[in-house]
Amino acid sequence: MLSIGLQQFKLLEKLCNAMAVSGDEGEVRRIVLEEVKPYADEVKVDALGSVLARKKSSEKKPLRVLLDAHIDEVGFMIVHDDGDGFFQFETVGGIDPRHLVGKQVIVGREHTVGVIGAKPVHMLTDEESEQTIEVESMRIDLGPEGKANVGDRATFATKFRRAGPSIMSKSIDDRIGVAILIELLKHAPKHIELCLSFSVQEEIGLRGAKVAAHYFNPDLAIAVDSTPSRDLPDYEGRENYTYNTKLGLGPAIYMANSSTIDDPRLVKFLAETAEKNEIPYQFRQPGGGGTNAGAIQKSRAGVPVVSVSVPHRYTHSPVSVSRVDDWKNTLNLLYMALQAMTPNLLKR
Repeated sequence: MLSIGLQQFKLLEKLCNAMAVSGDEGEVRRIVLEEVKPYADEVKVDALGSVLARKKSSEKKPLRVLLDAHIDEVGFMIVHDDGDGFFQFETVGGIDPRHLVGKQVIVGREHTVGVIGAKPVHMLTDEESEQTIEVESMRIDLGPEGKANVGDRATFATKFRRAGPSIMSKSIDDRIGVAILIELLKHAPKHIELCLSFSVQEEIGLRGAKVAAHYFNPDLAIAVDSTPSRDLPDYEGRENYTYNTKLGLGPAIYMANSSTIDDPRLVKFLAETAEKNEIPYQFRQPGGGGTNAGAIQKSRAGVPVVSVSVPHRYTHSPVSVSRVDDWKNTLNLLYMALQAMTPNLLKR
């Protein structure tokens, strides 16, 4: 079994604090390249900007396994300079506008600090006060000397922190998956060919993973992501029976979502692996949302896929919350699964 120590925490902190909004993932790409080059037999950056790494097998005809985690995050794009340090912006990826007003952001590759502003509550009409503020009426305020260019990305300024059994940060989705893949590469089994896709542009249409899967042509693939956890109590304090995942119950194995029906052989294999090794796990309840498995599944002649995610609360907001134990148990489920994989897995 693998452990989560100071080295792993420092890497995740570095990944989460970096800015890599979809289409401009260079900061995280550089971190990934630095981490994987000492351990992989082949590393390349494809035309879209994904990092593709391969660890070769000692077998003549090994099972080719693709693990994918996306390096991009939701955020903003500067679209107009209004003057005096005010900048109009558009959201990149699925962000709820209710999260935005008054939030600190970092803008551009210099991480210029700003704040998202809007008309103050004191000045709203009765009609306006009952409406959600639209993104079009917000501005990023960098101050009178603040500089930004049209096309610059921006994201929340939240910094990574650990709080007891929890981690709190922006972009846990999916930097926690990126950290898991890096650790698995360091402990790659020799009987399989391990292919790793650190893919771009997941948040705007699962784009990088489709290209990566075409390149690797895997026998099977696992999308490693971070899934929203709808496990808050009922507003009257009653037990929540409508959750999809819960924090603290271990890795979430998918069965179906809006983009994929996961391969039942792989679902069963992961569940059996967890039980055999006494690793807590849960099934992500079917419903909306999706992962890069949806794009990988449809590449070439088709690929058997399954998704495994670390649950987190408050997805695509200024700060998300995950449990350290869920991170560790997801890492170990995948580690033990890779050790146990054989070509017979796809024959049953």
